[in-house]
Amino acid sequence: MKVKTILVSQPEPKIENSPYFDLIDKQKVKIDFRPFIHVEGVSGKDVRAQKIDLAKYTAIILTSRNSVDHYFRITEELRFKVPDTMKYFCLSEAVAYYLQKYVVYRKRKIYVGKRTFSELAPLIKKYKSEKFLLPSSDKLKADIPLILNELKVDWKEATFYKTVISDLSDLRDVYYDILVFFSPSGIESLFENFPDFKQNKTRIAVFGNTTVKAATDMGLRVDIQAPTPETPSMTMALEKYIKEVNNKK
Repeated sequence: MKVKTILVSQPEPKIENSPYFDLIDKQKVKIDFRPFIHVEGVSGKDVRAQKIDLAKYTAIILTSRNSVDHYFRITEELRFKVPDTMKYFCLSEAVAYYLQKYVVYRKRKIYVGKRTFSELAPLIKKYKSEKFLLPSSDKLKADIPLILNELKVDWKEATFYKTVISDLSDLRDVYYDILVFFSPSGIESLFENFPDFKQNKTRIAVFGNTTVKAATDMGLRVDIQAPTPETPSMTMALEKYIKEVNNKK
């Protein structure tokens, strides 16, 4: 069946040159964006209940823009002045760049990984004498604590925000040719909102092995998968699939 409509389970991109907009123009498909999950911050009181004293930590590990936002939200709520000597260990350049929203970049000690947590680990290892705080969501990737424990550094995880399932009830009678997922939480949201969901002729596109597993565990047929050597991004995987099915005679 030809592809005419796609639902991406994420917010609409804010940049004008997003590859999704190129996909709409080139392949003449309709793409809607709708977050299946969203983030809600926990209160300063909840952070205190986790026995977190912000003044004890000399370094912060930031794995996403959400972790940046919610760390500084909590410091403000708890009236904690972040010292200029604080060290920031950022998962990627994108996270480090986002940090500029809160600190004067050139005046701070900022250490930047390439993309994955294992690539950030050698930088953390160089500073074993620091006390590290990891502000995270309630769904922290399983490999992160393992890597930090292997490094034998003094670190503490704290839940600063939570992943919450969005209300999608208005989509009950809306049908798309392709549904696109990027996390197991997105799959969870689909079945939480629509327990009687039947895939039928709907194509499922997923990003990452953990999302593939979540989809197949729920009995879904995965039709499009990224990243692969041929299609490292979701938009490339979608374009390849659309060309194949829409050009069939």
